[in-house]
Order: sequence, then structure tokens, then C-alpha cells
Amino acid sequence: MILLINLLFKGNRYLTGVCYCRKGYTLLINTWKRNDLLKKSISHYATCLGLDSIHIVWSEPDPPSKSLIHTLERAVRKNSNNGREIELKFDINKEDSLNNRFKEIKDLKTDVVFSIDDDVIFPCSSVELAFSVWLSAPETMVGFVPRMHWLDHSRGNRNYYAYGGWWSVWWMGTYSMVLSKAAFFHKKYLAMYTNEVPASLREYVARNRNCEDIAMSFLVANATGAPPVWVEGKIFEIGSTGISSLGGHSQKRSECVNRFVDEFGRMPLVSTSMKAVDSRNTWFW
Repeated sequence: MILLINLLFKGNRYLTGVCYCRKGYTLLINTWKRNDLLKKSISHYATCLGLDSIHIVWSEPDPPSKSLIHTLERAVRKNSNNGREIELKFDINKEDSLNNRFKEIKDLKTDVVFSIDDDVIFPCSSVELAFSVWLSAPETMVGFVPRMHWLDHSRGNRNYYAYGGWWSVWWMGTYSMVLSKAAFFHKKYLAMYTNEVPASLREYVARNRNCEDIAMSFLVANATGAPPVWVEGKIFEIGSTGISSLGGHSQKRSECVNRFVDEFGRMPLVSTSMKAVDSRNTWFW
């Protein structure tokens, strides 16, 4: 397979390679008591040509209703193009935990998952672009929502890391994470998160109901020694504001970063300034 990707890359190195992957990608969508948003998201992503299957991470106390299942199945059949048959499955969890979104799935039909929240939508053109980028760098995370970390020297001699959101990325021009609310990564990282991440780290995530996305970024960076890849894409947020809008969010995320450094025994995140951009929407190279 030879990949010709119509992209403009800016910045430094990333982990490259060609992926001889099975079929397209699996949509791994996390949801919680927002069936209206779930229906909108499933209906939209079913139109994307690279989509091969859909796995819904279900952690609610009651199983999905037959009505919901039939509605989603109809939406997939109606919106899939060219007579494609897209698999739709619910991954039922007995406990409500943020770790559920990264549980190992042994019957995945594809080698790559597109991890997404139920309240964000990206145009199919952006999703297919990111999928193409991932095919050229299949060991790393490729996503739309960059975040960063830095060593906070205001703490004195202590090695304390701070977490930075979008405005920090915009101001500094670098990033070291892409959030799993909208990111491609190899399915093997689900198995690694389930079986190799220290139980104490997963317990910390479950107890604090936060930072599972940072934990996955640590896992991938620790395995590859390479930065993620940020793909430029327009995001449509169709839900209400989440925990990121609450007071003290950045401080809690910084605490997670430092806790994970202790768990991994080092800081594995790698900063980069590279961005993948569709050159068809760029005036010049």
C-alpha cells in the first residue's frame, strides 16, 4: 500500500510508518444518559465512508432500551452510503467508570478506533483526513483536541508539571497530548490500558472521575517515545458544557499529570509544534 496524503505538515518529527490495516476504523463512542445526542452523532458518523463499525460504551445502570437500539440501527442503515453494512454494538459495563471507555474489546473488526464523545461532531472530511494521517503514523495518537504540559518553575526546585488547555496551546504554539474525546489510536492500546496500566492509576481515575484521557496520552507516549499528531478540524459541540467549564478544572488536571508522572516513574509526554492541515484548504505551501 502506498499512501499519498494531501497534507501540509508543520513542525518537528513524529513516528512514521505505513499501516497495513484491516478495513477502515471503528467508532468508539462514549455516552451517558444523552440519547438524543447519541442519535445525532451516530446518524452523522454513519455517513463517513471509512467507518466500518460502531461500538457504544454503555455504563448506565439500565441496559439500552429496545427502542433506542432499533432507532440507532435504522439510523445507521439509512445514512450509510453505497450499501455498506456497518456493525453496531453496545459494550455493556456493570460499573460506571471513566475507565470503561478504554476497556479491551476483543471482537473489534478493525485495527484502529476513533474515540469520540457523544457531544462533539466533526465533518466526515476532517475525520477521513485524520484517519489518513493515522495510517502514516499508526503507533501514535492522532486527534483534533490538543493540550499541553510544562514544568512549573514557580514551585521552586520541585519538579511540578502544569496542565494547559487550548489557550495555552494557542499561546505557546506547542502541545503534548490530543484528547481522546476525538482521537484515532491503535486498538492495542485498549488492551494495554486494561492489562498493563497500574491498577492504582485506574483507581485514581475512577475515584476522581477525571483524567482518563491524560492517562491514555501517557500510555501511548510511554510506549512510543513520540508526540501525538494534531489534525486541524472544525468541531461542532452539540451538548451542554462539561466538567472542563467547572472551577478548578486546570488545577485538577495538573494534579493528574503529576500523579501519573509518579505512577510511570518519569514524564513520558513529548512536546511538538507540528500540525496536520488539509492543503486543499491552504493558500500556499
